[in-house]
Amino acid sequence: QVQLVESGGGLVQPGGSLRLSCAPSGRTLSSEIMGWFRQAPGKEREFVSAINWSDGNTYYADSVKGRFTISRHNAKNTVYLQMNSLKPEDTAVYYCAADPRGPVADVDSYDYWGQGTQVTVSS
Repeated sequence: QVQLVESGGGLVQPGGSLRLSCAPSGRTLSSEIMGWFRQAPGKEREFVSAINWSDGNTYYADSVKGRFTISRHNAKNTVYLQMNSLKPEDTAVYYCAADPRGPVADVDSYDYWGQGTQVTVSS
């Protein structure tokens, strides 16, 4: 079994920044890709970003391109999501996901999910 532990959410004003972290534990992951998704109240879970652990290739939703940066620290076995220039529409529960069996931006591709961390952007 794989456990994903997220941290770093909180309340921030518009234009502010937050950094989310995700650390997998348990058995070795089959895929080298990890992703971030988010779900706002009353909306479906949507793709935010993903990274290939081995070659560093990154993927972003158009809505966050240029504002969010995904990275990994191999020694710490941790994936980060740096979120800058946050907007009220970024408010959501953010989830880390691992081991996609299909397209990296597809929610249904992932078997393993973290518990989620709340990000609220409000003045």
